[in-house]
Amino acid sequence: MRVWKQWTDECRTTRKSGSGPRNVTSARDDRHLVRMARTDRTASSRQLAALWSIATGVSLCASSIRRRLLQCGLRARTPLYRIPLTHDHRRLRLQWANQHRDWRADWQHVVFSDESRFNLWYHDGRIRVRRYAGERHLPECIIERHSGRTPGVMVWGAIAYHRRSQLLRIVGNLNSNRYIREVLQPEAVPFLQSLPGAVFQQDNARPHTARIVKSFFAAQQVQLLPWPACSPDMSPIEHVWDVIGRRLARDPRPVASADELWVNEFYRGQDVRVARWLTPWYLINYSSSLPNFVPILAEKGNES
Repeated sequence: MRVWKQWTDECRTTRKSGSGPRNVTSARDDRHLVRMARTDRTASSRQLAALWSIATGVSLCASSIRRRLLQCGLRARTPLYRIPLTHDHRRLRLQWANQHRDWRADWQHVVFSDESRFNLWYHDGRIRVRRYAGERHLPECIIERHSGRTPGVMVWGAIAYHRRSQLLRIVGNLNSNRYIREVLQPEAVPFLQSLPGAVFQQDNARPHTARIVKSFFAAQQVQLLPWPACSPDMSPIEHVWDVIGRRLARDPRPVASADELWVNEFYRGQDVRVARWLTPWYLINYSSSLPNFVPILAEKGNES
Protein backbone atom coordinates (compact mmCIF):
# COMPACT_ATOMS: atom_id res chain seq x y z
CA MET A 1 0.00 0.00 0.00
CA ARG A 2 2.83 2.41 0.79
CA VAL A 3 4.40 1.96 -2.63
CA TRP A 4 1.01 2.32 -4.36
CA LYS A 5 0.19 5.49 -2.44
CA GLN A 6 3.62 6.88 -3.26
CA TRP A 7 3.01 6.14 -6.94
CA THR A 8 -0.47 7.70 -7.01
CA ASP A 9 0.59 10.76 -5.03
CA GLU A 10 4.10 11.43 -6.40
CA CYS A 11 4.43 9.20 -9.53
CA ARG A 12 7.49 7.43 -8.17
CA THR A 13 8.37 4.16 -6.43
CA THR A 14 11.88 4.95 -5.22
CA ARG A 15 12.98 6.75 -2.12
CA LYS A 16 13.60 10.48 -2.36
CA SER A 17 17.19 11.50 -2.78
CA GLY A 18 18.58 12.58 0.56
CA SER A 19 15.94 10.82 2.60
CA GLY A 20 16.76 8.22 5.23
CA PRO A 21 19.36 8.42 8.00
CA ARG A 22 22.20 10.85 7.45
CA ASN A 23 25.72 9.55 6.91
CA VAL A 24 28.02 9.71 9.90
CA THR A 25 30.84 10.89 7.64
CA SER A 26 30.99 13.92 5.42
CA ALA A 27 32.32 14.01 1.86
CA ARG A 28 35.62 15.28 3.27
CA ASP A 29 35.71 12.37 5.73
CA ASP A 30 35.06 9.94 2.89
CA ARG A 31 38.00 11.33 0.93
CA HIS A 32 40.21 10.92 3.99
CA LEU A 33 38.98 7.34 4.38
CA VAL A 34 39.81 6.59 0.74
CA ARG A 35 43.33 7.94 1.25
CA MET A 36 43.77 5.66 4.26
CA ALA A 37 42.59 2.63 2.28
CA ARG A 38 44.87 3.44 -0.65
CA THR A 39 47.85 3.95 1.66
CA ASP A 40 47.54 0.37 2.94
CA ARG A 41 45.72 -1.64 0.28
CA THR A 42 45.63 -4.82 2.38
CA ALA A 43 44.09 -3.25 5.49
CA SER A 44 40.80 -4.90 6.45
CA SER A 45 37.67 -2.91 7.24
CA ARG A 46 38.20 -3.63 10.96
CA GLN A 47 41.76 -2.33 10.79
CA LEU A 48 40.61 0.77 8.93
CA ALA A 49 37.90 1.33 11.54
CA ALA A 50 40.52 1.22 14.30
CA LEU A 51 42.80 3.61 12.40
CA TRP A 52 39.85 5.91 11.76
CA SER A 53 38.97 5.98 15.46
CA ILE A 54 42.57 6.86 16.38
CA ALA A 55 42.84 9.57 13.72
CA THR A 56 39.47 11.28 14.25
CA GLY A 57 38.29 10.22 17.69
CA VAL A 58 35.00 9.11 16.11
CA SER A 59 33.91 5.48 16.13
CA LEU A 60 32.90 3.98 12.81
CA CYS A 61 31.93 0.32 12.43
CA ALA A 62 33.54 -1.98 9.89
CA SER A 63 30.34 -2.31 7.84
CA SER A 64 30.13 1.48 7.49
CA ILE A 65 33.74 1.53 6.35
CA ARG A 66 32.96 -1.04 3.67
CA ARG A 67 29.87 0.87 2.49
CA ARG A 68 31.75 4.17 2.21
CA LEU A 69 34.60 2.59 0.26
CA LEU A 70 32.18 0.76 -2.04
CA GLN A 71 30.36 4.02 -2.73
CA CYS A 72 33.73 5.52 -3.68
CA GLY A 73 34.53 2.60 -6.01
CA LEU A 74 37.03 0.79 -3.77
CA ARG A 75 36.17 -2.89 -3.58
CA ALA A 76 38.06 -5.58 -1.64
CA ARG A 77 39.39 -8.07 -4.18
CA THR A 78 41.74 -11.02 -4.23
CA PRO A 79 45.25 -9.70 -4.99
CA LEU A 80 47.42 -10.75 -7.89
CA TYR A 81 50.31 -12.92 -6.66
CA ARG A 82 53.67 -12.97 -8.38
CA ILE A 83 57.23 -14.10 -7.86
CA PRO A 84 59.72 -11.25 -7.28
CA LEU A 85 61.55 -10.49 -10.54
CA THR A 86 64.86 -8.66 -10.79
CA HIS A 87 65.87 -6.56 -13.78
CA ASP A 88 67.89 -9.51 -15.15
CA HIS A 89 64.90 -11.84 -14.75
CA ARG A 90 62.72 -9.48 -16.79
CA ARG A 91 65.41 -9.07 -19.42
CA LEU A 92 65.85 -12.84 -19.84
CA ARG A 93 62.09 -13.42 -19.99
CA LEU A 94 61.77 -10.78 -22.69
CA GLN A 95 64.70 -12.26 -24.61
CA TRP A 96 63.18 -15.75 -24.40
CA ALA A 97 59.77 -14.51 -25.55
CA ASN A 98 61.25 -12.72 -28.56
CA GLN A 99 63.14 -15.88 -29.55
CA HIS A 100 60.01 -18.06 -29.37
CA ARG A 101 57.21 -15.71 -30.38
CA ASP A 102 57.04 -17.20 -33.89
CA TRP A 103 56.76 -20.81 -32.73
CA ARG A 104 53.47 -22.43 -33.68
CA ALA A 105 53.34 -26.16 -34.31
CA ASP A 106 56.54 -26.58 -32.29
CA TRP A 107 54.65 -26.12 -29.02
CA GLN A 108 52.73 -29.33 -29.63
CA HIS A 109 56.01 -31.24 -29.22
CA VAL A 110 56.99 -29.66 -25.90
CA VAL A 111 56.66 -31.72 -22.72
CA PHE A 112 56.28 -29.42 -19.71
CA SER A 113 57.47 -30.81 -16.37
CA ASP A 114 57.57 -29.52 -12.83
CA GLU A 115 57.42 -30.39 -9.16
CA SER A 116 54.68 -29.08 -6.90
CA ARG A 117 53.85 -29.30 -3.22
CA PHE A 118 50.33 -29.93 -1.97
CA ASN A 119 49.89 -28.98 1.68
CA LEU A 120 47.98 -30.80 4.39
CA TRP A 121 45.93 -27.69 5.10
CA TYR A 122 44.64 -25.18 2.62
CA HIS A 123 43.76 -21.53 3.10
CA ASP A 124 41.39 -19.57 0.94
CA GLY A 125 43.66 -16.59 0.42
CA ARG A 126 41.89 -14.35 2.91
CA ILE A 127 44.14 -11.39 2.14
CA ARG A 128 42.27 -8.82 0.10
CA VAL A 129 43.37 -5.56 -1.48
CA ARG A 130 41.14 -2.54 -2.01
CA ARG A 131 41.38 -1.23 -5.54
CA TYR A 132 39.41 0.38 -8.30
CA ALA A 133 38.42 -1.47 -11.44
CA GLY A 134 41.45 -1.82 -13.74
CA GLU A 135 44.05 -1.56 -10.94
CA ARG A 136 44.79 -5.30 -10.67
CA HIS A 137 48.36 -4.94 -11.97
CA LEU A 138 49.34 -1.91 -9.86
CA PRO A 139 52.46 -2.74 -7.81
CA GLU A 140 50.68 -1.83 -4.56
CA CYS A 141 47.87 -4.28 -5.41
CA ILE A 142 50.22 -7.24 -5.97
CA ILE A 143 51.52 -9.59 -3.28
CA GLU A 144 54.86 -11.25 -3.91
CA ARG A 145 54.81 -14.98 -3.36
CA HIS A 146 57.88 -16.60 -1.84
CA SER A 147 58.37 -20.34 -1.74
CA GLY A 148 58.48 -22.01 1.66
CA ARG A 149 58.48 -25.50 3.14
CA THR A 150 55.19 -26.55 4.70
CA PRO A 151 53.89 -30.03 5.62
CA GLY A 152 52.56 -31.79 2.57
CA VAL A 153 53.30 -33.98 -0.43
CA MET A 154 55.79 -33.13 -3.18
CA VAL A 155 54.95 -34.56 -6.58
CA TRP A 156 56.51 -34.51 -10.05
CA GLY A 157 54.55 -34.62 -13.27
CA ALA A 158 54.72 -33.75 -16.96
CA ILE A 159 52.15 -32.90 -19.62
CA ALA A 160 52.30 -32.97 -23.41
CA TYR A 161 49.85 -31.63 -25.98
CA HIS A 162 47.28 -34.35 -25.33
CA ARG A 163 48.92 -36.69 -22.83
CA ARG A 164 50.33 -36.65 -19.33
CA SER A 165 52.89 -38.65 -17.39
CA GLN A 166 52.29 -40.56 -14.19
CA LEU A 167 52.33 -38.49 -11.03
CA LEU A 168 55.39 -39.38 -8.92
CA ARG A 169 55.74 -38.72 -5.22
CA ILE A 170 59.05 -37.25 -4.04
CA VAL A 171 59.87 -37.87 -0.39
CA GLY A 172 62.53 -35.67 1.19
CA ASN A 173 64.94 -33.38 -0.59
CA LEU A 174 65.42 -33.96 -4.30
CA ASN A 175 69.05 -33.88 -5.47
CA SER A 176 70.47 -34.49 -8.93
CA ASN A 177 71.15 -38.20 -8.35
CA ARG A 178 67.63 -38.81 -7.07
CA TYR A 179 66.22 -36.76 -9.93
CA ILE A 180 67.88 -39.12 -12.42
CA ARG A 181 67.15 -42.31 -10.51
CA GLU A 182 63.57 -41.63 -9.37
CA VAL A 183 62.18 -39.29 -12.04
CA LEU A 184 64.10 -39.25 -15.31
CA GLN A 185 64.97 -42.93 -15.72
CA PRO A 186 61.67 -44.55 -14.66
CA GLU A 187 59.18 -42.00 -16.01
CA ALA A 188 60.40 -38.88 -17.84
CA VAL A 189 62.62 -40.49 -20.48
CA PRO A 190 60.17 -43.31 -21.36
CA PHE A 191 57.41 -40.71 -21.63
CA LEU A 192 59.56 -38.58 -23.96
CA GLN A 193 60.50 -41.60 -26.07
CA SER A 194 56.81 -42.37 -26.61
CA LEU A 195 56.35 -38.94 -28.24
CA PRO A 196 58.21 -38.50 -31.56
CA GLY A 197 60.15 -35.23 -31.71
CA ALA A 198 59.49 -34.39 -28.05
CA VAL A 199 61.26 -31.39 -26.48
CA PHE A 200 61.65 -31.47 -22.69
CA GLN A 201 61.00 -28.41 -20.55
CA GLN A 202 62.10 -28.09 -16.93
CA ASP A 203 62.86 -25.14 -14.70
CA ASN A 204 66.30 -24.10 -13.49
CA ALA A 205 66.24 -25.76 -10.08
CA ARG A 206 69.68 -27.03 -9.04
CA PRO A 207 68.81 -30.75 -9.35
CA HIS A 208 67.70 -30.09 -12.94
CA THR A 209 70.80 -28.21 -14.08
CA ALA A 210 73.60 -30.20 -12.41
CA ARG A 211 76.39 -31.46 -14.69
CA ILE A 212 75.47 -35.09 -14.06
CA VAL A 213 71.91 -34.37 -15.21
CA LYS A 214 73.13 -32.57 -18.33
CA SER A 215 75.35 -35.55 -19.13
CA PHE A 216 72.40 -37.89 -18.65
CA PHE A 217 70.27 -35.87 -21.07
CA ALA A 218 73.08 -35.88 -23.63
CA ALA A 219 73.49 -39.65 -23.33
CA GLN A 220 69.75 -40.17 -23.75
CA GLN A 221 69.61 -37.65 -26.64
CA VAL A 222 66.94 -35.59 -24.90
CA GLN A 223 66.31 -32.23 -26.54
CA LEU A 224 65.82 -29.48 -23.95
CA LEU A 225 63.84 -26.25 -24.19
CA PRO A 226 65.81 -23.33 -22.66
CA TRP A 227 63.81 -21.73 -19.86
CA PRO A 228 64.27 -18.34 -18.14
CA ALA A 229 64.79 -18.27 -14.39
CA CYS A 230 61.94 -17.51 -11.97
CA SER A 231 59.25 -18.14 -14.58
CA PRO A 232 56.84 -20.80 -13.30
CA ASP A 233 53.93 -18.61 -14.41
CA MET A 234 54.92 -19.20 -18.04
CA SER A 235 54.46 -22.98 -17.93
CA PRO A 236 51.04 -24.49 -18.74
CA ILE A 237 51.61 -27.17 -16.11
CA GLU A 238 50.92 -24.52 -13.46
CA HIS A 239 47.27 -24.72 -14.55
CA VAL A 240 47.38 -28.45 -13.84
CA TRP A 241 48.68 -27.89 -10.31
CA ASP A 242 45.96 -25.30 -9.80
CA VAL A 243 43.26 -27.75 -10.88
CA ILE A 244 44.59 -30.45 -8.55
CA GLY A 245 44.93 -28.03 -5.64
CA ARG A 246 41.39 -26.73 -6.04
CA ARG A 247 39.97 -30.24 -6.23
CA LEU A 248 41.86 -31.36 -3.14
CA ALA A 249 40.77 -28.26 -1.23
CA ARG A 250 37.11 -29.15 -1.83
CA ASP A 251 37.46 -32.51 -0.11
CA PRO A 252 35.94 -32.11 3.38
CA ARG A 253 37.70 -35.17 4.79
CA PRO A 254 40.49 -34.23 7.25
CA VAL A 255 43.99 -35.47 6.46
CA ALA A 256 46.38 -36.18 9.32
CA SER A 257 49.66 -36.93 7.53
CA ALA A 258 51.47 -36.62 4.23
CA ASP A 259 51.14 -40.38 3.67
CA GLU A 260 47.39 -40.17 4.17
CA LEU A 261 47.19 -37.23 1.77
CA TRP A 262 49.03 -39.22 -0.90
CA VAL A 263 47.08 -42.46 -0.46
CA ASN A 264 43.59 -41.05 0.11
CA GLU A 265 43.62 -37.99 -2.12
CA PHE A 266 45.84 -38.92 -5.06
CA TYR A 267 45.16 -42.63 -5.33
CA ARG A 268 42.07 -44.80 -5.66
CA GLY A 269 43.27 -48.40 -5.82
CA GLN A 270 45.96 -48.57 -8.51
CA ASP A 271 44.71 -45.57 -10.52
CA VAL A 272 45.84 -42.00 -10.10
CA ARG A 273 42.79 -40.09 -8.94
CA VAL A 274 43.62 -36.93 -10.84
CA ALA A 275 43.34 -38.82 -14.15
CA ARG A 276 39.61 -38.13 -14.04
CA TRP A 277 40.27 -34.40 -13.77
CA LEU A 278 42.98 -34.04 -16.42
CA THR A 279 41.29 -35.24 -19.58
CA PRO A 280 42.98 -34.84 -23.01
CA TRP A 281 40.66 -31.88 -23.65
CA TYR A 282 42.06 -30.06 -20.61
CA LEU A 283 45.65 -30.86 -21.56
CA ILE A 284 45.17 -29.58 -25.11
CA ASN A 285 43.71 -26.33 -23.78
CA TYR A 286 46.55 -25.84 -21.31
CA SER A 287 49.26 -26.60 -23.85
CA SER A 288 47.59 -24.37 -26.44
CA SER A 289 47.67 -21.38 -24.10
CA LEU A 290 51.42 -20.74 -24.43
CA PRO A 291 51.45 -19.67 -28.12
CA ASN A 292 48.99 -16.92 -27.21
CA PHE A 293 50.91 -16.00 -24.07
CA VAL A 294 54.39 -15.62 -25.60
CA PRO A 295 53.58 -12.58 -27.83
CA ILE A 296 52.00 -10.85 -24.83
CA LEU A 297 55.11 -11.51 -22.76
CA ALA A 298 57.27 -10.23 -25.61
CA GLU A 299 55.33 -6.97 -25.51
CA LYS A 300 55.40 -6.62 -21.71
CA GLY A 301 58.63 -8.35 -20.69
CA ASN A 302 57.26 -8.49 -17.16
CA GLU A 303 55.00 -10.67 -15.03
CA SER A 304 52.23 -12.55 -16.77
